[in-house]
Amino acid sequence: MFAACVAVLGSCNKKNDNTTVTEVAKKQQVRVESVYAEEVEQLYDYTAIVQAEAVNNIAPTIAGRIEAIYVEVGDRVTKGQKLVQMDASNLEQTKAQLDNLELTFKRIDALYKSGGVSKSDWDAQKTQLDVTRTSYQNLLTNTQLTSPLNGIVTLRNYDSGDIYAGNPILQIQQISPVKMLINVSEAHFPIVKKGMKAKVKLDVYGEEEFTGNVTLVYPTINAQTHTFPVEVSLPNTNGKVRPGMYARVTMNYGVNKNVVVPDNAIVKQQGSGDRYVYVYKDGKVSYNKIELGRRMGNRYEVISGVQDGDLVVTAGYTKLSDGMEVEVIK
Repeated sequence: MFAACVAVLGSCNKKNDNTTVTEVAKKQQVRVESVYAEEVEQLYDYTAIVQAEAVNNIAPTIAGRIEAIYVEVGDRVTKGQKLVQMDASNLEQTKAQLDNLELTFKRIDALYKSGGVSKSDWDAQKTQLDVTRTSYQNLLTNTQLTSPLNGIVTLRNYDSGDIYAGNPILQIQQISPVKMLINVSEAHFPIVKKGMKAKVKLDVYGEEEFTGNVTLVYPTINAQTHTFPVEVSLPNTNGKVRPGMYARVTMNYGVNKNVVVPDNAIVKQQGSGDRYVYVYKDGKVSYNKIELGRRMGNRYEVISGVQDGDLVVTAGYTKLSDGMEVEVIK
């Protein structure tokens, strides 16, 4: 009986020894890497559609026949250039009336100065002359349509001989400079200033880089998106950039010193946008939530959640949990 008990106890001890060996063998193996704080340029990327600096629709304020259109879509025009000639019949009639009234007023004015007519007669003649002169100027503006800016013709709705029916005859867009509107996080509101430089790339031109600057900072924050609009302008002196192009704008907000971790150390929690890393210390790992900054190739800037000099797990974390004991392998 005593022998049997000894045998059973021996068996129990042997089982416990085997369990300890198994537990040690099952300890999760991981690879770790030290991470350190570095100076990181605060570069932020935005997308935008290129817009013309100004868009002007060329049309008269009164209906009439279009006598001639002197430009085509794609033509460059200069400020003051004559673009459209409308029917000039009313203009010619009004010009004849104006010439007669000017001659009449000269006679009335001379008589008034010599006492030959009353002040009321002089006033009446002067008023009639001014009204006709204003009418003539209005007709002249609506008969000879000129460009109000330097730009390019982007739209033409009529041909010579058509009757103007309400739609603009032409559209002129100023493309030197051009502008882009980006929405910037409210966190950068104290930083963004008028005149700041911006780098711009356009999908159509690949990696070619253009330099612009901030020309307008909107003064209010959108309460829903927590962003504010910023206007970035490109000189575009050669006209290479055109409205409608897809642009990527990069703003530099200075330098911050933050820890940088490899992207293979970052764990995304399923069902949310949260990011984590496993930090190794004294044989165990802790599951740390992090806030990411810039991506730089295969590394990420970490704003919070990791300390300078920490050891982060870069491989073997798929079966880890917070506080788990692990074995570090090289």
